[in-house]
Amino acid sequence: MERADRLLALLRDRLDPVDAPGGPPRFGDGDLNGGLPLRETATTALRNAAVLAPLIVHDGPPRLLLTERAAHLAKHAGQVAFPGGSVDPTGETPAEAAVRELEEEVGIGAGHVELIGRFDGYETVTGFHVTPFVGVLKPGYVLRPDPGEVADVFEAPFDFLMDPANHLRHSREWQGHRRHFYAMPWEGRYIWGATAGMLMSLHDRLYG
Repeated sequence: MERADRLLALLRDRLDPVDAPGGPPRFGDGDLNGGLPLRETATTALRNAAVLAPLIVHDGPPRLLLTERAAHLAKHAGQVAFPGGSVDPTGETPAEAAVRELEEEVGIGAGHVELIGRFDGYETVTGFHVTPFVGVLKPGYVLRPDPGEVADVFEAPFDFLMDPANHLRHSREWQGHRRHFYAMPWEGRYIWGATAGMLMSLHDRLYG
């Protein structure tokens, strides 16, 4: 557990408090594209969303829990993602939204996660200001993925995701333009786009 203890100490030292006020997004899908926002609705206000990077440290090397989104979804179908979604505008906090989405998407309730902190906001091409949190999963949870949202759930090693050697830059055509993005392929899983961008943001916060 020494490796896990060091990692948890680093996270607690470098991340912002869970309830700290957030500023504008520091990172985003435009980072590798000349700083352009690349939003589909660039003239409208960003919508608030939150994700949770669930960290597993109790039964082996540290790793993060990730989902593969269902193929029928209108946005980001089939992509690898953190559990997360929109923040309810009627008074829900980003932290509450992240924990709620964790339970709705993969069946892990609030009693099985301890939020450690938040890191820098991220602006997505689809017009969201995403607040990312890191939470440690406690032993005893049972995965119950919602088939309406999640096709699969898997774990990826934290050390792999934080290794600069695995922080690749890929590109593809999107709406008539060449779009550049980060990618971290791992054992047949293509981790890219906003998820890879937020992992880069986490790396920057911890080791930058």
